[in-house]
Amino acid sequence: MQILLFTIVAVGLYFFTDWILRLIEHYRGRPLPNRNLVFFAIMFVVTIVSFQIIQRVLQGAPLG
Repeated sequence: MQILLFTIVAVGLYFFTDWILRLIEHYRGRPLPNRNLVFFAIMFVVTIVSFQIIQRVLQGAPLG
C-alpha cells in the first residue's frame, strides 16, 4: 500500500515540478540556461518534504 501511495505522489510531484518550472520560465520570459538542474533541485526539495510528511502521517506521528 505504501509503495502505491509513494508512486502516485511521485508522479504528481513530477507534474507539479514541471508546472513550477514552466511558471518560472514564463515570468522570466525565456528558458532557464540550466533547466535540468533547476528541475532536479525543485523536484528534490518537494520530494523530500512530501515523503517526510507522508511517512509521519502513516506512522501517526505529529507533524510539528
